[in-house]
Amino acid sequence: MSFVNNKAYAQDPQFSQYYAAPLYLNPALAGINQKGRAGVNYRNQWPNIDANYVTYSAYVDYFFEEQYSALGLIVNRDQEGIAGLQSTNVGLQYAYQLNLNHNWTFRPGVEAAYYWRDINFSALTFGDQFDETGQVRPVTGEVFNTGLNNQFFDLALGGILYSGNLWFGAAMHHVLEPNQAVAGGDDPLYRKFSLHGGYKIPFSQLTNKGRPNPNQKERSMTPSINYKQQGAFKQLDLGVYFTLEPILVGFWYRGLPIDGFDNTKNSESIITMIGLNAGNTTFGYSFDYTISDLGIGSGGAHELSIIYAFSLADPRKPSREVRELQCPVPFLF
Repeated sequence: MSFVNNKAYAQDPQFSQYYAAPLYLNPALAGINQKGRAGVNYRNQWPNIDANYVTYSAYVDYFFEEQYSALGLIVNRDQEGIAGLQSTNVGLQYAYQLNLNHNWTFRPGVEAAYYWRDINFSALTFGDQFDETGQVRPVTGEVFNTGLNNQFFDLALGGILYSGNLWFGAAMHHVLEPNQAVAGGDDPLYRKFSLHGGYKIPFSQLTNKGRPNPNQKERSMTPSINYKQQGAFKQLDLGVYFTLEPILVGFWYRGLPIDGFDNTKNSESIITMIGLNAGNTTFGYSFDYTISDLGIGSGGAHELSIIYAFSLADPRKPSREVRELQCPVPFLF
Protein backbone atom coordinates (compact mmCIF):
# COMPACT_ATOMS: atom_id res chain seq x y z
CA MET A 1 0.00 0.00 0.00
CA SER A 2 1.41 3.42 -0.94
CA PHE A 3 0.09 6.97 -0.86
CA VAL A 4 0.79 9.33 -3.74
CA ASN A 5 -1.11 12.58 -4.37
CA ASN A 6 -3.74 11.59 -1.79
CA LYS A 7 -4.50 8.37 -3.64
CA ALA A 8 -4.28 4.81 -2.33
CA TYR A 9 -3.12 2.30 -4.90
CA ALA A 10 -4.05 -1.23 -3.88
CA GLN A 11 -5.50 -4.52 -4.90
CA ASP A 12 -8.15 -6.49 -3.04
CA PRO A 13 -7.06 -8.89 -0.29
CA GLN A 14 -6.75 -12.49 -1.41
CA PHE A 15 -7.17 -15.87 0.24
CA SER A 16 -4.91 -18.79 -0.64
CA GLN A 17 -7.69 -21.17 0.40
CA TYR A 18 -9.99 -19.60 -2.19
CA TYR A 19 -12.50 -22.48 -2.21
CA ALA A 20 -12.73 -22.21 1.58
CA ALA A 21 -13.86 -18.59 1.04
CA PRO A 22 -16.56 -19.29 -1.58
CA LEU A 23 -18.70 -16.17 -1.16
CA TYR A 24 -15.57 -14.01 -1.35
CA LEU A 25 -14.51 -15.74 -4.56
CA ASN A 26 -17.81 -15.66 -6.47
CA PRO A 27 -21.38 -14.73 -5.44
CA ALA A 28 -22.67 -17.58 -7.64
CA LEU A 29 -21.23 -20.01 -5.06
CA ALA A 30 -23.75 -18.97 -2.40
CA GLY A 31 -25.58 -22.11 -1.25
CA ILE A 32 -23.86 -24.37 -3.75
CA ASN A 33 -23.62 -27.21 -1.23
CA GLN A 34 -27.45 -27.45 -1.53
CA LYS A 35 -27.94 -26.60 2.15
CA GLY A 36 -26.43 -24.03 4.51
CA ARG A 37 -22.97 -23.01 5.68
CA ALA A 38 -21.38 -20.63 8.13
CA GLY A 39 -17.69 -19.88 7.75
CA VAL A 40 -14.81 -17.67 8.87
CA ASN A 41 -11.46 -16.94 7.23
CA TYR A 42 -8.38 -15.27 8.71
CA ARG A 43 -5.20 -14.27 6.87
CA ASN A 44 -2.04 -12.64 8.22
CA GLN A 45 0.33 -11.74 5.38
CA TRP A 46 3.97 -10.69 5.91
CA PRO A 47 3.70 -10.54 9.73
CA ASN A 48 7.42 -9.77 10.19
CA ILE A 49 7.38 -6.40 8.41
CA ASP A 50 5.48 -3.14 8.87
CA ALA A 51 3.77 -3.44 5.48
CA ASN A 52 1.69 -6.41 6.61
CA TYR A 53 -1.94 -7.20 5.82
CA VAL A 54 -4.48 -8.76 8.18
CA THR A 55 -7.80 -9.87 6.69
CA TYR A 56 -10.93 -11.32 8.29
CA SER A 57 -14.00 -12.67 6.54
CA ALA A 58 -17.20 -14.24 7.89
CA TYR A 59 -20.21 -15.47 5.97
CA VAL A 60 -23.42 -17.47 6.10
CA ASP A 61 -25.46 -18.80 3.19
CA TYR A 62 -28.41 -21.10 2.54
CA PHE A 63 -29.98 -22.85 -0.44
CA PHE A 64 -33.78 -22.73 -0.67
CA GLU A 65 -34.62 -25.91 -2.53
CA GLU A 66 -38.19 -25.09 -3.56
CA GLN A 67 -37.12 -21.75 -5.08
CA TYR A 68 -33.88 -23.04 -6.67
CA SER A 69 -32.34 -19.98 -5.00
CA ALA A 70 -29.68 -19.17 -2.42
CA LEU A 71 -28.99 -16.18 -0.20
CA GLY A 72 -25.67 -15.26 1.32
CA LEU A 73 -24.33 -12.63 3.72
CA ILE A 74 -20.60 -11.83 3.92
CA VAL A 75 -18.63 -9.40 6.10
CA ASN A 76 -14.98 -8.61 5.30
CA ARG A 77 -12.46 -6.50 7.19
CA ASP A 78 -8.92 -5.71 6.07
CA GLN A 79 -6.14 -3.71 7.75
CA GLU A 80 -3.22 -2.72 5.56
CA GLY A 81 0.28 -1.70 6.56
CA ILE A 82 1.69 0.61 9.17
CA ALA A 83 -0.73 3.43 8.32
CA GLY A 84 -3.61 1.30 9.55
CA LEU A 85 -5.76 1.81 6.47
CA GLN A 86 -8.88 -0.16 7.30
CA SER A 87 -11.63 -1.34 5.00
CA THR A 88 -14.86 -3.04 6.07
CA ASN A 89 -17.64 -4.16 3.77
CA VAL A 90 -20.92 -6.01 4.13
CA GLY A 91 -22.38 -7.81 1.12
CA LEU A 92 -25.75 -9.46 0.45
CA GLN A 93 -25.70 -12.15 -2.25
CA TYR A 94 -28.28 -13.98 -4.34
CA ALA A 95 -27.71 -16.99 -6.62
CA TYR A 96 -30.16 -18.90 -8.81
CA GLN A 97 -29.69 -22.55 -9.77
CA LEU A 98 -30.67 -23.39 -13.35
CA ASN A 99 -30.57 -27.02 -14.53
CA LEU A 100 -29.66 -26.77 -18.21
CA ASN A 101 -30.09 -30.51 -18.72
CA HIS A 102 -29.43 -33.74 -16.84
CA ASN A 103 -25.67 -33.17 -17.00
CA TRP A 104 -25.09 -29.42 -16.74
CA THR A 105 -26.07 -26.84 -14.13
CA PHE A 106 -25.53 -23.07 -14.33
CA ARG A 107 -25.69 -20.69 -11.36
CA PRO A 108 -25.60 -16.90 -11.87
CA GLY A 109 -25.08 -14.72 -8.79
CA VAL A 110 -25.04 -11.08 -7.74
CA GLU A 111 -23.75 -9.17 -4.70
CA ALA A 112 -24.67 -5.72 -3.41
CA ALA A 113 -22.13 -4.41 -0.89
CA TYR A 114 -21.45 -1.32 1.20
CA TYR A 115 -17.90 -0.26 2.13
CA TRP A 116 -16.35 1.80 4.92
CA ARG A 117 -12.70 2.89 4.60
CA ASP A 118 -10.64 4.95 7.07
CA ILE A 119 -7.10 5.48 8.30
CA ASN A 120 -6.43 4.46 11.90
CA PHE A 121 -4.05 7.23 13.05
CA SER A 122 -4.06 5.78 16.58
CA ALA A 123 -1.69 3.12 15.20
CA LEU A 124 0.88 5.73 14.13
CA THR A 125 3.62 7.50 16.08
CA PHE A 126 5.11 10.90 15.21
CA GLY A 127 8.45 12.55 15.96
CA ASP A 128 7.20 14.73 18.81
CA GLN A 129 5.83 11.67 20.64
CA PHE A 130 9.33 10.36 21.49
CA ASP A 131 11.40 11.52 24.47
CA GLU A 132 15.18 11.92 24.54
CA THR A 133 15.67 8.19 25.24
CA GLY A 134 13.67 7.17 22.19
CA GLN A 135 10.68 5.96 24.19
CA VAL A 136 7.13 6.95 23.28
CA ARG A 137 5.73 9.51 25.73
CA PRO A 138 2.52 8.61 27.60
CA VAL A 139 -0.73 9.54 25.85
CA THR A 140 -1.91 12.96 27.08
CA GLY A 141 -5.55 12.38 26.26
CA GLU A 142 -5.49 14.46 23.09
CA VAL A 143 -7.53 12.87 20.30
CA PHE A 144 -6.28 13.37 16.76
CA ASN A 145 -9.26 13.21 14.41
CA THR A 146 -8.33 13.57 10.77
CA GLY A 147 -11.71 12.73 9.25
CA LEU A 148 -9.94 10.67 6.57
CA ASN A 149 -12.63 8.15 5.66
CA ASN A 150 -14.96 7.20 2.86
CA GLN A 151 -18.11 5.15 2.32
CA PHE A 152 -19.51 3.79 -0.92
CA PHE A 153 -21.80 1.22 -2.54
CA ASP A 154 -20.61 -1.46 -4.96
CA LEU A 155 -21.78 -4.47 -7.01
CA ALA A 156 -20.33 -7.85 -7.98
CA LEU A 157 -21.48 -10.41 -10.56
CA GLY A 158 -20.56 -14.04 -11.03
CA GLY A 159 -21.47 -17.37 -12.55
CA ILE A 160 -20.49 -21.02 -12.31
CA LEU A 161 -21.11 -23.88 -14.72
CA TYR A 162 -20.58 -27.49 -13.66
CA SER A 163 -21.18 -31.07 -14.73
CA GLY A 164 -20.01 -34.34 -13.24
CA ASN A 165 -16.49 -33.71 -11.95
CA LEU A 166 -15.79 -30.52 -13.92
CA TRP A 167 -16.54 -26.87 -13.14
CA PHE A 168 -15.79 -23.38 -14.46
CA GLY A 169 -16.50 -20.06 -12.77
CA ALA A 170 -16.07 -16.35 -13.47
CA ALA A 171 -16.68 -13.24 -11.36
CA MET A 172 -16.38 -9.48 -11.67
CA HIS A 173 -16.12 -7.42 -8.50
CA HIS A 174 -16.31 -3.62 -8.18
CA VAL A 175 -18.57 -3.32 -11.20
CA LEU A 176 -19.23 0.36 -10.41
CA GLU A 177 -15.51 1.21 -9.88
CA PRO A 178 -16.40 3.47 -6.91
CA ASN A 179 -14.14 6.25 -5.67
CA GLN A 180 -12.24 4.77 -2.69
CA ALA A 181 -10.11 7.85 -1.83
CA VAL A 182 -10.00 8.72 1.88
CA ALA A 183 -8.15 12.03 1.49
CA GLY A 184 -10.00 13.68 -1.37
CA GLY A 185 -9.44 13.39 -5.07
CA ASP A 186 -10.46 10.59 -7.41
CA ASP A 187 -9.15 7.08 -6.79
CA PRO A 188 -11.34 4.43 -8.46
CA LEU A 189 -11.44 0.93 -7.03
CA TYR A 190 -10.67 -0.92 -10.23
CA ARG A 191 -12.79 -3.84 -11.38
CA LYS A 192 -11.45 -7.22 -10.41
CA PHE A 193 -11.90 -10.12 -12.83
CA SER A 194 -11.39 -13.73 -11.81
CA LEU A 195 -11.59 -17.06 -13.62
CA HIS A 196 -11.53 -20.31 -11.67
CA GLY A 197 -12.16 -23.97 -12.26
CA GLY A 198 -11.08 -27.51 -11.63
CA TYR A 199 -11.54 -31.18 -12.33
CA LYS A 200 -12.02 -33.84 -9.66
CA ILE A 201 -10.34 -37.20 -10.37
CA PRO A 202 -11.81 -39.82 -7.99
CA PHE A 203 -9.71 -42.73 -6.77
CA SER A 204 -12.37 -44.47 -4.67
CA GLN A 205 -14.96 -46.82 -6.09
CA LEU A 206 -17.67 -45.00 -8.10
CA THR A 207 -21.41 -45.41 -8.30
CA ASN A 208 -23.13 -45.80 -11.68
CA LYS A 209 -23.61 -42.00 -11.76
CA GLY A 210 -19.89 -41.34 -11.63
CA ARG A 211 -19.78 -40.04 -8.06
CA PRO A 212 -17.83 -41.47 -5.11
CA ASN A 213 -19.60 -44.29 -3.32
CA PRO A 214 -21.30 -42.70 -0.27
CA ASN A 215 -20.44 -45.78 1.80
CA GLN A 216 -16.73 -45.19 1.28
CA LYS A 217 -14.48 -42.35 2.36
CA GLU A 218 -13.58 -40.08 -0.52
CA ARG A 219 -10.20 -40.47 -2.19
CA SER A 220 -9.61 -38.00 -5.00
CA MET A 221 -7.24 -35.55 -6.65
CA THR A 222 -8.52 -32.15 -7.81
CA PRO A 223 -6.34 -29.88 -9.96
CA SER A 224 -7.62 -26.31 -9.65
CA ILE A 225 -6.88 -22.86 -11.03
CA ASN A 226 -7.73 -19.29 -10.04
CA TYR A 227 -6.72 -16.33 -12.22
CA LYS A 228 -7.19 -12.74 -10.98
CA GLN A 229 -6.73 -9.37 -12.67
CA GLN A 230 -7.33 -5.96 -11.10
CA GLY A 231 -5.95 -2.87 -12.76
CA ALA A 232 -2.26 -3.53 -13.44
CA PHE A 233 -2.15 -6.53 -11.09
CA LYS A 234 -2.37 -10.03 -12.55
CA GLN A 235 -2.02 -13.24 -10.59
CA LEU A 236 -2.47 -16.97 -11.10
CA ASP A 237 -2.96 -19.68 -8.47
CA LEU A 238 -2.30 -23.13 -9.90
CA GLY A 239 -2.27 -26.32 -7.87
CA VAL A 240 -4.02 -29.42 -6.64
CA TYR A 241 -6.13 -30.72 -3.74
CA PHE A 242 -5.82 -34.30 -2.48
CA THR A 243 -8.89 -35.49 -0.59
CA LEU A 244 -8.10 -38.40 1.71
CA GLU A 245 -11.20 -38.08 3.85
CA PRO A 246 -11.22 -36.87 6.56
CA ILE A 247 -7.91 -35.21 5.54
CA LEU A 248 -7.48 -32.66 2.77
CA VAL A 249 -4.07 -31.45 1.59
CA GLY A 250 -3.23 -28.94 -1.11
CA PHE A 251 -0.25 -27.45 -2.94
CA TRP A 252 -0.23 -24.33 -5.16
CA TYR A 253 2.06 -21.97 -6.98
CA ARG A 254 1.09 -18.30 -7.04
CA GLY A 255 2.58 -16.08 -9.71
CA LEU A 256 2.63 -15.23 -13.39
CA PRO A 257 6.28 -15.19 -14.52
CA ILE A 258 5.45 -14.15 -18.08
CA ASP A 259 4.01 -10.86 -16.82
CA GLY A 260 6.17 -8.93 -14.36
CA PHE A 261 5.00 -5.72 -12.64
CA ASP A 262 7.24 -2.64 -12.46
CA ASN A 263 10.20 -4.69 -13.69
CA THR A 264 9.88 -7.20 -10.85
CA LYS A 265 9.51 -10.98 -11.06
CA ASN A 266 5.87 -11.98 -10.70
CA SER A 267 6.39 -15.14 -8.67
CA GLU A 268 4.92 -14.67 -5.24
CA SER A 269 4.72 -17.87 -3.22
CA ILE A 270 4.48 -21.62 -2.85
CA ILE A 271 1.42 -22.56 -0.80
CA THR A 272 0.83 -25.67 1.29
CA MET A 273 -2.47 -26.46 2.98
CA ILE A 274 -3.90 -29.11 5.29
CA GLY A 275 -7.53 -29.54 6.26
CA LEU A 276 -9.61 -31.79 8.51
CA ASN A 277 -13.25 -32.69 8.07
CA ALA A 278 -14.95 -33.49 11.40
CA GLY A 279 -18.60 -34.24 10.74
CA ASN A 280 -20.29 -31.02 9.66
CA THR A 281 -17.21 -28.89 10.37
CA THR A 282 -14.11 -28.46 8.25
CA PHE A 283 -10.89 -26.80 9.43
CA GLY A 284 -8.10 -25.58 7.13
CA TYR A 285 -4.63 -24.12 7.62
CA SER A 286 -2.29 -22.90 4.90
CA PHE A 287 1.12 -21.25 4.73
CA ASP A 288 2.47 -19.12 1.88
CA TYR A 289 6.24 -19.52 1.49
CA THR A 290 7.32 -16.25 -0.11
CA ILE A 291 9.55 -16.69 -3.18
CA SER A 292 9.36 -13.11 -4.44
CA ASP A 293 12.14 -10.57 -3.92
CA LEU A 294 10.55 -9.78 -0.54
CA GLY A 295 11.80 -13.15 0.71
CA ILE A 296 10.75 -15.49 3.49
CA GLY A 297 12.05 -12.96 6.04
CA SER A 298 8.68 -11.24 5.59
CA GLY A 299 7.10 -14.13 7.47
CA GLY A 300 5.11 -15.45 4.52
CA ALA A 301 1.39 -15.69 5.18
CA HIS A 302 -0.67 -17.73 7.61
CA GLU A 303 -4.29 -18.52 6.85
CA LEU A 304 -7.05 -20.27 8.81
CA SER A 305 -10.53 -21.31 7.70
CA ILE A 306 -13.51 -22.92 9.45
CA ILE A 307 -16.71 -24.02 7.68
CA TYR A 308 -19.79 -25.45 9.36
CA ALA A 309 -22.49 -27.05 7.18
CA PHE A 310 -26.11 -27.28 8.33
CA SER A 311 -29.62 -27.89 7.04
CA LEU A 312 -32.95 -26.43 8.13
CA ALA A 313 -35.00 -28.82 5.97
CA ASP A 314 -37.22 -31.55 7.35
CA PRO A 315 -35.14 -34.76 7.01
CA ARG A 316 -38.35 -36.74 6.34
CA LYS A 317 -39.16 -34.67 3.27
CA PRO A 318 -38.02 -36.11 -0.10
CA SER A 319 -35.47 -33.95 -1.85
CA ARG A 320 -35.72 -32.63 -5.39
CA GLU A 321 -33.64 -34.10 -8.20
CA VAL A 322 -31.63 -30.88 -8.07
CA ARG A 323 -29.65 -32.51 -5.27
CA GLU A 324 -28.48 -35.28 -7.59
CA LEU A 325 -25.94 -33.10 -9.41
CA GLN A 326 -23.54 -31.76 -6.81
CA CYS A 327 -20.79 -29.30 -7.65
CA PRO A 328 -17.61 -31.43 -7.59
CA VAL A 329 -15.36 -28.97 -5.71
CA PRO A 330 -13.41 -30.29 -2.68
CA PHE A 331 -15.42 -31.15 0.42
CA LEU A 332 -14.69 -27.70 1.89
CA PHE A 333 -17.88 -26.79 0.02
